[in-house]
Amino acid sequence: MFERINPKLKEIFKRRWVKVFFAFIIVLVALNIIFPPKVNVPYSTLITDKKGEILHAFLSTDEKWRMFVELKEITPTLRKAILAKEDKYFNYHFGVNPIAIFRAAFKNITKNRRTSGASTITMQVVRMLNPDERTYWNKISEILRAIQLEIFYSKDEILQMYLNLVPYGSNIEGIKSASYLYFQKSPDRLSLAEVTTLAIIPNRPTSLRLGTKNPLIVEERNKWLKRFQKAEVFDNQLINDALREPLRVARHEAPKDAPHLSLRLKKQFADEAIIHSSVSKATQTKVEQMVANYVNRTRAMNINNAAVLVINNETMQVEAYVGSAGFNDKLDGGQVDGVQAIRSPGSALKPLLYATAFDKGIITPKNIINDVPTNFNGFEPENFDRKFNGKVSVEFALANSLNIPAVKVVKDLGKTTLIEQLKKADFQTVKKQEKDLGLSIVLGGCGVTLEEMTQLYAAFANDGNWQKAKMLDDKFTEKNVSHASIISQSATYLITEILAQIKRPDLPNNFDYTYRLPKIAWKTGTSFGRRDAWSIGYNKKYTVGVWVGNFSGEGVPELSGAEIATPLLFQIFNTIDYNTSSVWFRQPKEVVSRQVCAESGDLPSEYCSNKILDYSIKNISHTRKCTHLKKFYVNLSESMSYCTQCLPLDGYKEKLYSNLAPELLSFYELKHILYEKIPTHNPNCTRFFKTASNAPIITNPNNGSEYYLSENDMQQMQLACQTANDVREVYWYINDRLLQKNSANKPVFFTPSLGKLKISCTDDKGRSSSISVMVKGE
Repeated sequence: MFERINPKLKEIFKRRWVKVFFAFIIVLVALNIIFPPKVNVPYSTLITDKKGEILHAFLSTDEKWRMFVELKEITPTLRKAILAKEDKYFNYHFGVNPIAIFRAAFKNITKNRRTSGASTITMQVVRMLNPDERTYWNKISEILRAIQLEIFYSKDEILQMYLNLVPYGSNIEGIKSASYLYFQKSPDRLSLAEVTTLAIIPNRPTSLRLGTKNPLIVEERNKWLKRFQKAEVFDNQLINDALREPLRVARHEAPKDAPHLSLRLKKQFADEAIIHSSVSKATQTKVEQMVANYVNRTRAMNINNAAVLVINNETMQVEAYVGSAGFNDKLDGGQVDGVQAIRSPGSALKPLLYATAFDKGIITPKNIINDVPTNFNGFEPENFDRKFNGKVSVEFALANSLNIPAVKVVKDLGKTTLIEQLKKADFQTVKKQEKDLGLSIVLGGCGVTLEEMTQLYAAFANDGNWQKAKMLDDKFTEKNVSHASIISQSATYLITEILAQIKRPDLPNNFDYTYRLPKIAWKTGTSFGRRDAWSIGYNKKYTVGVWVGNFSGEGVPELSGAEIATPLLFQIFNTIDYNTSSVWFRQPKEVVSRQVCAESGDLPSEYCSNKILDYSIKNISHTRKCTHLKKFYVNLSESMSYCTQCLPLDGYKEKLYSNLAPELLSFYELKHILYEKIPTHNPNCTRFFKTASNAPIITNPNNGSEYYLSENDMQQMQLACQTANDVREVYWYINDRLLQKNSANKPVFFTPSLGKLKISCTDDKGRSSSISVMVKGE
């Protein structure tokens, strides 16, 4: 069969017209490859919310409002109206309508002037893409380009190009731009009357100017509606409704919501015409308004700005992003993005510290820590209220944001461990500064952003699983979003229970803010110098981060996380989560209750009588036995104590004494707080005590430090130590030479010589400790 067909095919291909046809096809394909249609048009960048509503629009690079219309926005009504007016054979021709061309050519020739056009929608697209002078040669080029466009693109895509490029006067191009700037709605929400209005403007953009020529536009609109009625393009009822619809429009500003986020996304996705953010427009608008109103009130105290970030914990999407109280406010740099600004966190990092310590088994909520003056190698932190509370529990220390217990935990945990946790949670400044960070990191001695802090607290709401917040809608979000498990579900539960307590000092004085407040866990922070106020809260649904202060960095005496940032946090939760369900975080099975001694928070010993319940993490939390009481042998008058070596045969008894830490004893002495002292040890005893754990702790001067003293007026240097409860006297040595005997916990002053000094302190049990310092002259 193929042998019979082949000769016939050979005969056909020998014919001249066939050769010409195939040559034309080859040339056309080659031209298409060499000279493809140019459709690269700079569009306005649009930032939408998660439902597709425009939040913010930017001018195109050529200073035009040219908003990209999506195919889903081209409704059947819009499509039918445009085609009925501009090109009713659009779906049937190949870019050119030959009949229309011949008809237009005949009229133009017979009347010796241009009376009729023959441009299809495709040809108009070509002309708008390449606006050349109207000549016959350019018309031929336009026809060829139109055919080329039909080869490369579908009818829907060509119609979309037309609607994106059609002019509306001034710097407005495209039906979407006109729809938003005049009707303040998207094209898919336009009525037939509005669609027809926008269909007739491009032919006469100067004489039919919306907002100034509305009566004339209504006349022209109705003429076309009646033509549609005559051609039965739409049903009569729809036409009659459109004819009666009034036209009250004027030019409006382009949408300008969420300016800080919009600028950020535009910079990040510079090549995208439409960027679909994760923001909820309703939530964004409410939070923007609340922030603006709140700062209007705080300006009376010279507190001029605030920033807020709202994260949906279930999706980790940002639902509201407020970078400042007013983008156009020049008073305090309104265009600064407070969500990304690097600030000091104050005490807001403490929950991560305690959660990590829970996970390491170092502490449990009821463990006791001494909140007393403490010297950490030269670093002497103070509490926010400059007061000390003595013995406090871990949960009290966190709920009351005490500084000294937090630094003690950092020291026990190791600052490197805390830094690694912050690095896991993607704290960028911490990564850069980690070599320079010290124990003060937990008190605000590092740089953070509101975004980083809110993401961290969202991890508490997600069982300790940290994830980078998403600012794009899920359909468009970037892949491989960063995530990490930074703390256990058990530790997050313990932290959440502490932070959800209502009886706390950081509850605002104005309790009205808590009216019908959804149950939340929150933590405040105030930076050194009162420059930054933080309040970050979370529940099952949302995490809200609030920063209040001045972008200038100016401190304000009234600025604090509790009194200034927390009221705004409560307002936001009351608004966005007003009808929240009662669902709260469930206690993990690894979190169990156990009895502990109320005096120490450790497992009770045989001497502990006051026992309470505490949470612990199974197989993780420590199993230390309580040592808050220690048994001593004393004479019957309790004036002298004995050790086992000097214990007499009779005339003694056993008695329990508080085993107080040296720093707590010093605090009691300083504040004149009464405590039962252990009687002086038998002076006739020859035993030499070498227990290193009870050796004196030299608190001043600081080990390894350099001191500069004036050679002409040599100042005195203070020597101070902390000792155990059974110590009455200490002996100070300078370079192994006795300086002075002194009562325990009492300071000594001396005039040092220049050079390296070895300073030693020995208690009356023979226990000793030493440090070295360098004294230099100025």
